[in-house]
Amino acid sequence: ENSHMQKRRFGRTGHMSTIVIFGGFAVGPIEQREADATMELLLAHGVNHIDVAPSYLDAELKLGPWLEQHRERFFLGCKTQLRGKAEAGQELRRSLERLRVDCFDLYQLHAVTTMEELDQCFASGGSMEAILGARDEGLTRYIGITSHGLLAPAVQRAALERFDFDSLLFTLSFKLWAGADYRRDVTTLLQMAAERDIGTMVIKTWARGPWGDKEHRYHTWYEPFDDAEMIEQAMRFSLSQPVTGVISAGDARLLPMILDAAERFQPMDEAEQAELLATAGEYEPLFD
Repeated sequence: ENSHMQKRRFGRTGHMSTIVIFGGFAVGPIEQREADATMELLLAHGVNHIDVAPSYLDAELKLGPWLEQHRERFFLGCKTQLRGKAEAGQELRRSLERLRVDCFDLYQLHAVTTMEELDQCFASGGSMEAILGARDEGLTRYIGITSHGLLAPAVQRAALERFDFDSLLFTLSFKLWAGADYRRDVTTLLQMAAERDIGTMVIKTWARGPWGDKEHRYHTWYEPFDDAEMIEQAMRFSLSQPVTGVISAGDARLLPMILDAAERFQPMDEAEQAELLATAGEYEPLFD
């Protein structure tokens, strides 16, 4: 264990998470042999926090053999996009089996992008009841919520009025931050997280823009930055905000550059941030 990657406290969980959190989608579309090489790379860099979901193709099955051997090395987060109590409870247990673990550190409501979906989760007989039950049974220690897109901060603020979540996951990149409205919304959410000691993870840091008509050269749903300089710039910007960590890109081929950049991480000062923000107009928006 000779990693130099910085760690930050993941809110009230007290876990010192590496500033890059492994986004498990990356092992979904690749063969087990490549997944194994990816896990070796993560272990070599000391990454100690994994975020995965049953919707990430066969990612859970690919990670299973590694978690069985190295469970204590990772803070493990999983999630459900199902909104009913029975189905979400079944999915949670299936994920434990596929991942070959006894319990999660964190289980999250996944991709709650609208107020309607938030209502479904919290309805009588909704998925939140299954997750609370699982926590009572010792199947997860903490409970979180993930949201995507421009409404994410508003949805998560509303979620925090209903339940004291232990973690939040939402979109943050220099491109999104350049929009005054989104920046204001995320700043408010981050202040709320700080006051309540909630861990925060961000996604889409690596997004260059939507694929549009271009050929999809990576497994990511957006076109990613794929040169070392922009990967480093994008990462430094997101990690210069008061977040716990950035989730790595959904393509294993980008991981070496991401991990190398993370080991050299230095925050950006205001001038550097302003310089990068000034280029945001060169990139297509990810969300309408």
